[in-house]
Amino acid sequence: MRRAMYEAEVADEQRRRDPTVNKLQERVAELLGKEAGLFLPSGTMCNAISFRVHIDKAGDEVILHEAAHPIVAEAGGPAALSGAMIKPLAAAGGIFTAEQVEQAIRPIDRYMPRSRLLSVEQTTNMGGGRVWPQETLRAVVGVAKRHDMRAHMDGARLMNAVVASGVPAAQHAEGFDTAWVDFTKGLGAGVGACMAASSELIEQAWRFKQMWGGSFRQAGIVAAGCQYALDNNVERLAEDHANAKHLAEELANIPGVEIDPATVETNIVIFGVPDAKGLIAAVADDLELSSADGGRKVRAVTHMDVSRAEIDLAVQRISKVLR
Repeated sequence: MRRAMYEAEVADEQRRRDPTVNKLQERVAELLGKEAGLFLPSGTMCNAISFRVHIDKAGDEVILHEAAHPIVAEAGGPAALSGAMIKPLAAAGGIFTAEQVEQAIRPIDRYMPRSRLLSVEQTTNMGGGRVWPQETLRAVVGVAKRHDMRAHMDGARLMNAVVASGVPAAQHAEGFDTAWVDFTKGLGAGVGACMAASSELIEQAWRFKQMWGGSFRQAGIVAAGCQYALDNNVERLAEDHANAKHLAEELANIPGVEIDPATVETNIVIFGVPDAKGLIAAVADDLELSSADGGRKVRAVTHMDVSRAEIDLAVQRISKVLR
């Protein structure tokens, strides 16, 4: 990947002249079945800009899961940057139903916010890396469209869903007005994400990319790493999934750990312990874990820099602390 970055052909990305960036944007647009793409520094900016182009009137409402990334990990961005109201839905595994969306949509009333946008994470993040079934995706998008709403897919781990399900990325993104993929998670790149949408929405997105400081100059240097990730690191995500399943199965054997390995579908493992913060602090020198709910649940993520042997060492360390 670093060799590809070193050798990348570059030019001024702000003027849309960087050939490596342009190629990546075209590739992601085709991958997601959209007309155009836009390379951005991060997935958070993909979410933020997508929300902004959809929330065209401050006070409009977004329907999404209660633990979705824009709620728990974007520093209030939907409100600060888009003036968006939030309608959180509770659902096991981060996957809500068409019926829940239908019930959440507001009637047209001057006293109420306008239901404007549906947002879905594929895979779910704090839901434990679960893959939305195709029929559920089609159903929730169908409800949104019947009510003249926009639909957005947070695809931070979309390629994990592709590998786990065998369903092409464009099929996952079908019906969504905006969607994106991240290159800095399981795909292993250092910088970058790319959103895709209609040509009209991407033109609007360019304005906010410029406004919010997301434009680059010779961005082909980092876009080349993303190209390499798509060429070489997608199929290997299956290794991360297998390692996550192994981690879950081993954790299930430790007294005091609450986990059902059958719920682990991709690379995220969320497990319960009596004191999550205490465990995370106790292993901080050896393991990078995070709290999933601020109290009793721990989140662990497998990736290309974690081997099966290291996972076994992590299990031993967790077991020792809990004992």
